[in-house]
Amino acid sequence: MTPLDKDPPRPMNKPDQDTTSPPVRFAHRHSIEQVEESHELAPKFDQNGLIPCITTDAQTGEVLMLGYMNETALRLTIETGKAHYWSRSRHTIWHKGATSGLVQVVEELRIDDDQDAVWLRVRVAGSGASCHVGYRSCFYRRVPVGNKRMKEDTLVFTETDKVFDPKQLYGDAPNPTIL
Repeated sequence: MTPLDKDPPRPMNKPDQDTTSPPVRFAHRHSIEQVEESHELAPKFDQNGLIPCITTDAQTGEVLMLGYMNETALRLTIETGKAHYWSRSRHTIWHKGATSGLVQVVEELRIDDDQDAVWLRVRVAGSGASCHVGYRSCFYRRVPVGNKRMKEDTLVFTETDKVFDPKQLYGDAPNPTIL
């Protein structure tokens, strides 16, 4: 049994949940044609029970973050219209913005051709930031490539100002970054 098998039960009748919709069901994957060309949602989770999810700003298209979802997180995202992820560092479902108020409201959810990656287009509540470090995007540094490289491999900051102070927002909550 993996830590992913220990998901909390799906919440029933959450206030932000559409109780008139049928429960989310994932189809069994039985053919390439079904996965690539049918109307059936048949996501492929990896050996750890996860599927990668790229999240972008619905208005600007800016990449905000890369996260992972397990079956429960994907179902909750579809059911509530708010982004849920699987926290690999905390080993739990993570409702983005539940602590910070920076909730990601899903404008559109797409799945790729072989259904092993998810793309969310979101509106972010509050300051619009998505990074726990305080920047708007988790991708706040650029790696120079090709002839743009210097003598050293130095990261270049693409955002200079933080949108919020992580200490003020999260207080003593443990940092999710793992060394």
